[in-house]
Amino acid sequence: MKLFTSFALAASLLTATAPTVSAQQADSPYHTRFAVDGPIILGLGAVSGFGLYRVQQKSGLSDAELANLKKSDVPRFDRFSAGYYSESAQTTSDFLCYPTLLVAPGLLALNDNVRGRYGQVLGMYVEALLASDALFTTSVGNIYRYRPYLYGTEGGSGRSGKIATNSFFAGHTAHTATATFFAAKVMHDFNPGYAGEPFVWGAAAVVPAAVAYYRIQAGKHFLSDNIVGYTVGATMGILVPQLHKKKNGSGMSLAPMQGVNVNGYAYSGMLLTKRL
Repeated sequence: MKLFTSFALAASLLTATAPTVSAQQADSPYHTRFAVDGPIILGLGAVSGFGLYRVQQKSGLSDAELANLKKSDVPRFDRFSAGYYSESAQTTSDFLCYPTLLVAPGLLALNDNVRGRYGQVLGMYVEALLASDALFTTSVGNIYRYRPYLYGTEGGSGRSGKIATNSFFAGHTAHTATATFFAAKVMHDFNPGYAGEPFVWGAAAVVPAAVAYYRIQAGKHFLSDNIVGYTVGATMGILVPQLHKKKNGSGMSLAPMQGVNVNGYAYSGMLLTKRL
């Protein structure tokens, strides 16, 4: 995964003009505060940046190290893809991943309820994307795992480059899953029980799975790398909106109260009640 991509997307989304909204905005199911979310986004960006720095400090493999690689050293669960390499599969994974990062949140603007709160939704999306990216860059910046294609004979000059050790975990898969599951979660929260919801969740699950498939075919990541990436992305895509959800119906309220006391005199007043 090109590590600068998520930063560029975050900047473009933050500076994008929100769609025109109607005078009557729909109630948002989320609560956001710039004083809280702003520093969180900056912190996640800093972590991602430090992870990127760590990646730049890594070293590639020497010819001797490449010659000593054995498929038998790969855990049996992942061994089937050791030696895979395909430039066309890599291109396909790029075409599935990068547009999805913009299209998935962009489609939310077509929904009337979401459109009125689109700026808030974009802020949460940037937060979710950077959360996945922080975990991704920290992982690849500190964990040396050889990409599957190194166990074959193809790959050209990329065989000795530092990114050849960035197999764990799958960034394309993680970022795509963040985008699709975020869109499905937000759509559900603004329109619970809407027609076609199962298909939206199904698409959210299938697109990153397709990306994972082509990353394996390209020899970029093992199956376990993609499972972890898929899990991280889906979790961040759902968790960030969930953490911002309002606690509907919670709080205190005053209710009118009247009746007759034990001495037979009428009374009226207010009763403090708690809504659950």
